Amino acid sequence: MAPKKGSAADKPYIHEIEPTAEYDEFIKKLEVFHSARGTSFEKSPKLQTMYGHVTVDLLKLYKAVIAKGGYDEMNKIQKAWGALANELGMWFEDNKGMGQLSFQLKQDFYRYLAAYWVKDQFGKEPPPKEILEQQSCATRHGPVATRTLESFNQTVKRTGTDTPVKETQTTDNTPVSGNRASGRLREAPPQRIPFQPETGPTRGSRQASSQHATPNANQGLTTHGSQPPPPHHTPQRHDPNNPLHLIQAQQAAIRGASSTFTPSNPETASRLPEGYETRPPITVPLRPVNTPGNNPAEFIRRQRQLRAEPPAPARPIAPGAGFDGPNIYTRCLQSLRSGIPAEQAFALNHLVKISYERGDKYKFESFLGLAEGLIEKGLEVGNLFYHVDWQVAYFGTDETEDIGILDGANSTGDIIERIHKLKPKAVLDYMQPADFADRLVRVTEAVLTIRNMLMLQENAYYMRDVYPLKDLLCIILHLPSYEMLVELKHFALDIAEQLTPGMELNSEDPLYRSLLAQLDSTDRGTILTALRAISRISMNLDATNKLQNVPPSVLQNIMNWLLLNDEELMDACLDFLYQYTAVVPNVESLLSAVNMERVVPHLVRLLAHGAKRVKEDLILEPERKDSASEEVAPLPQDLQEKLSSTDEPQRCFHWLQSLFEEDSESHITQIAIWQAYQSSFGGNNRNTLSAADFIRNVSHVYSGARAQIIRGPGEVQRFIIEGIRARTCPLNYETKEEYARCQWVTASTPANQKCGIFFPSGEKMWHHILTAHLGQTAGEDGKFENRELEVACQWSHCQRYPQPTKVQLSQLTRHLKTHIPLPQKRGLAESTESIAKRQRKSYVVPAKTMCITWEQTLVTKDERKPQLDQAAGIPLSAVLVLRNIARNVVKTESEEELLKKEEHGGESGGWNERLFRPVMSRLFEVMTENKAMASYIASLLQLVQQET
Repeated sequence: MAPKKGSAADKPYIHEIEPTAEYDEFIKKLEVFHSARGTSFEKSPKLQTMYGHVTVDLLKLYKAVIAKGGYDEMNKIQKAWGALANELGMWFEDNKGMGQLSFQLKQDFYRYLAAYWVKDQFGKEPPPKEILEQQSCATRHGPVATRTLESFNQTVKRTGTDTPVKETQTTDNTPVSGNRASGRLREAPPQRIPFQPETGPTRGSRQASSQHATPNANQGLTTHGSQPPPPHHTPQRHDPNNPLHLIQAQQAAIRGASSTFTPSNPETASRLPEGYETRPPITVPLRPVNTPGNNPAEFIRRQRQLRAEPPAPARPIAPGAGFDGPNIYTRCLQSLRSGIPAEQAFALNHLVKISYERGDKYKFESFLGLAEGLIEKGLEVGNLFYHVDWQVAYFGTDETEDIGILDGANSTGDIIERIHKLKPKAVLDYMQPADFADRLVRVTEAVLTIRNMLMLQENAYYMRDVYPLKDLLCIILHLPSYEMLVELKHFALDIAEQLTPGMELNSEDPLYRSLLAQLDSTDRGTILTALRAISRISMNLDATNKLQNVPPSVLQNIMNWLLLNDEELMDACLDFLYQYTAVVPNVESLLSAVNMERVVPHLVRLLAHGAKRVKEDLILEPERKDSASEEVAPLPQDLQEKLSSTDEPQRCFHWLQSLFEEDSESHITQIAIWQAYQSSFGGNNRNTLSAADFIRNVSHVYSGARAQIIRGPGEVQRFIIEGIRARTCPLNYETKEEYARCQWVTASTPANQKCGIFFPSGEKMWHHILTAHLGQTAGEDGKFENRELEVACQWSHCQRYPQPTKVQLSQLTRHLKTHIPLPQKRGLAESTESIAKRQRKSYVVPAKTMCITWEQTLVTKDERKPQLDQAAGIPLSAVLVLRNIARNVVKTESEEELLKKEEHGGESGGWNERLFRPVMSRLFEVMTENKAMASYIASLLQLVQQET
């Protein structure tokens, strides 16, 4: 049964072609067979399933049908083809879809594989294609393997001449019950076309006569007044002995009235027209035409009117007719320079779109006069708020000229003073006349176009030499503080940000002074853009951005903004301070404007901005594996007593679990393990296992252990057990707890050997050391007296008390507990830690690691050394500002004054001592824990310490 619909992961198997050598050879045989037979062959037929189309693997289909007894045997079983489709991975949930799929699968076998099956399996010639491939698989012409031309002719004669029996008679409205009973699809009844009377004119057209000569899709209909032929009418056969005529006669009888246009062989017909959908009829509006036939009076009237009226004179061609005109770029430029308000509105509306959408190709140098036109339009903003009409003169200006004339050749140096002298107009911020609002919108669009175009670097290089643009920026930035002008001022600041990297501005430049004035604003966007524009002055030039004459109020504002939790604003302030503190006079001004003793600790705190703790495990010694030994550890005394009273083979099982463990890379000789077992229980009165039974039990306890015989080059053969090894310390087979070995070395043992006795717990080992090795005796209460002893710790490799030393017994026992290992339980522990210990083998010595942690701030990759991380972001900017302060503060006049006070009994040290001494420990800490910042902190500490 087909699976339920679900996700793609739930599908058990989907039929697909497996391109193997056997498949390719099979397809080649089929192509040669069908080519010699003269029949069509499709090597990859497609079937529709519930998961989409699948391509039928003809080799799988052929083998599956043969395995079920062949084509004829499957036709005898109801729903056999549907079951085969499921087995091959073709799924459908509903019965209707499964019926169609099974019929198509049966038809593909019948068309492409049935004839080959007869020849391949029975070794005889298959039936002719006229009675096999050219017939449908749903027809009743007997089994394929035994079908002959004579039996086929008899079937056709019986169908065409004899009276059909009751079971095979079918009516137009009754489906074939026999087909339903056999599991096959019903045959569609002949199509009935209702009678449609003629509604056209009585006179025949030319097209009607041609339609009688050419057959088309409507020839199935009879002429007017005639009756359609009966559905079972059999056409006359020309040659009764010709099987082809018999086939056509039978198909014509089945098709009925529409048989003329049904292909002679529907099985070999193409399937492409099945998906074709006819176009709907196109309705064409019709209007009556006055002709002498249908309206002679109106036709004569119009003819007389045409003869009476003289012909109209030819009109002259209007200028420019037939010429498309300039492109949109030239049209906008000319409209902008025309001065006509409507044309300028059209031009600016399109220029804003063009500069935004085509900013990568729209350049000022390609359109001469565009920059000047936009600037002139932007200067109209002065007339909106002041009694002035700004004009640009490109041939120099005299001092006696009007205040509204700007110097276009060298820029206007006193533009700010002129602005202060202007008389403002009475303008309401929230209510303006329509003409005023329209003019302000046009000015804003002109400035926005400049701003969009300057985002392209080539346009920025071009506009930095257009001096009227600087005057326009100063005029806009000094407009009144109205909300209607916020957008316009932001556009001006964006323009300044793109221009300043290629400009050298001194402290008296009007644009520089205008940008500094914006730092008194309370608008975050204004402050950010102004700080960026100031910090980028002459960034692309060799000249130094000195940033002189910065007002103290601006410096105090910058220090206050550093305290805010705003990364973008802090970054802009630190960029400004880095440029500002690079000049010695600026550091002098900074010392007098702000309290640097509070600023420096905050800059040091910013060194860890966004830092996170990073942990890394360093491997000091890699993990290693102890080599296997033939020596088996002795069985502990408590296990010896417990196992002595246990019967075989259970005693052998427990003994193996206690003294051995699995290791696929190790082995032990059979004689060594047998001797160890004999030494443990050989003297017991109970009967022990034989050697063969013992070796066999090893494989029962450890599934990976197996007895083998090996022989090396020049060696005698050895009998080993591979897959196990002896434990270094025994294991309690019940509690899964390892025993601990006493490693006390005494002079009484030969060659200073270790004690080597195993104990199940640390308490028993501690009691053993005190009594057996130190000679102490417990009291009646089981406690030892705390007395002073003169002893040496003889634990193996202990360096704590190598020589006899007088110590209290309590102090010595605390030291002895450091040698006693904690027991490791290897049972089915509940905790994660115990599970990890259980999974680790006892013969594996874990790696020695050391965990280190450090601080990591924002880093970036170095293009020259990609493997190294370079510091970046706010911590880097903060350390660079601190380094500028440490380098330049000792060169200021304030440093000399502070040193003079030191000579008169003041505090020793200069400004570096006062500023950096309180934060030295933090600087060393950052240098130690932050690898990316270490080199910068080291250079800062070097500057601080060499001066102090």
